[in-house]
Amino acid sequence: MSSTQWKSYEDVARYLISQFKDLFGLEDVEGKQKVKGMRSGTEWEIEAKGRKTGDREMFVIVECRRHTSGGQKQEHLGALAYRIIDTGASGGIIVSPLPLQKGAKKVAQAEGIVEVTLTQDSTTTDYVMQFLNKVMISKSDRIGLSDSGRAVLRDADGNVKSDETFD
Repeated sequence: MSSTQWKSYEDVARYLISQFKDLFGLEDVEGKQKVKGMRSGTEWEIEAKGRKTGDREMFVIVECRRHTSGGQKQEHLGALAYRIIDTGASGGIIVSPLPLQKGAKKVAQAEGIVEVTLTQDSTTTDYVMQFLNKVMISKSDRIGLSDSGRAVLRDADGNVKSDETFD
């Protein structure tokens, strides 16, 4: 996979989560950044940070994994679960083209991680995104238009003085 494919996938995932932020219970979605671990003292780079609505400041970590040959494994979700715990996040969102494997689903349920399936070649206008029993689909297409016309000039008696066709 080229470096532009995973970066583009992250950008599209961030954009779409931001567009559907209300469905995720988010106030807004911030871009890629580093978040400090409260327990470990280390910094974690995250693909996006979703701020949750509510009385106190809460956020979720958004992680994108464009794996196309197998669903996310238990170990991957375990790593995300630790980042959630270490940073004090209230949950997470994992975005991937393939569904989570069985063990990964269990970790996601236990740690409040929402699974989002987003097709691997998604763009901001062409995508299939599925989460929380919802499916969002957008498809665009290009069409070509052409114009042609005809101008007929007649005198007061109705006689044709000029008849031209143009494109």
